[in-house]
Amino acid sequence: MDITNPLVYGVPCFVAFILLELVYSKTHDDDRLYEWKDLAVSSAMGLGAVIITPLIKVISSAFIFNVVYEAFNPLVNGVRTNIMGYESFGWAWYTWLICQFLDDFTYYWFHRLNHTVRILWAAHIVHHSSNNFNLGTGLRNGWFTLMYKPLFYMWLPAIGFHPSMVIICLAIESLWQFQLHTKYVPKMGFIEKFMNTHTMHQVHHAQNLEYLDKNHGGFLNMFDKLFGTWVELDEKIDIKFGVVHAPNSYNPVVVLTHEFKDIWLDVKKSKNLYQAFMYVFGPPGWSPDGSTLTVRQMQRAMIAERKAQHAKSGKIQLQTAVKDKKEAVASNK
Repeated sequence: MDITNPLVYGVPCFVAFILLELVYSKTHDDDRLYEWKDLAVSSAMGLGAVIITPLIKVISSAFIFNVVYEAFNPLVNGVRTNIMGYESFGWAWYTWLICQFLDDFTYYWFHRLNHTVRILWAAHIVHHSSNNFNLGTGLRNGWFTLMYKPLFYMWLPAIGFHPSMVIICLAIESLWQFQLHTKYVPKMGFIEKFMNTHTMHQVHHAQNLEYLDKNHGGFLNMFDKLFGTWVELDEKIDIKFGVVHAPNSYNPVVVLTHEFKDIWLDVKKSKNLYQAFMYVFGPPGWSPDGSTLTVRQMQRAMIAERKAQHAKSGKIQLQTAVKDKKEAVASNK
């Protein structure tokens, strides 16, 4: 079945929407939405991805996905049959929906691990390195991510989905993800119940401690809710976009590689293999002595501090109430 990858049409649309948002922001007193140097870095990342993606696509679709598909779905009497004994999936409309749903499930875990495994974070941090949240940021993707992303999706052709279908579902996911990077779409009512929306993605790009490592979903927010990583945007909180340990550079090479450099420096100071392993494959922020903390550790400390403050406040209120009551009794006498 010959199908055109929708990203072929998506790229010119990306450029058009970025220009539209840029003009709108400049004509509606929102000059800080775009910074020219920042946009240039994002554009360089996007252009590099456009050049690299076709090469990676050859590896992922023509090699990895097809090899896996052929190995797990051999021809038996002229019919593609999965090694589990059932006929491999065809091209029915409901097969597309199932494949897209499973793609979304895979994307959630792929995305979540990009935030919780440091070597993967080193590749993914590029996307979060901008202090701005706009459609230009949607183009800022790490090139190294493209090299291992197909490995997360191999199970789909293995169970019987055609490689071309998997590739198309991946492209559709990318189109949805791009348009989430705008602040000009407000909360969407009922849709917020099950879809991953623009306000939820603002949470994902925030460096506010309570928002870190939240809302990893693609189309749907159900997996975030199911696995405990969903947070609704609190419009009372002033969002600060970007990453805690920023590259502080507009040099694309620095933006691409700065976290890999930090990993190497940490590995060199390791005292044993376990420490070296954790610096590479542990969560970002891990340290053997607690000199730096992971997101979970920081969030637990924040929750404990808030509970302590709440308890202290409650104790003060109780003491004040008791004192007032005593004074009232004394004055009545």
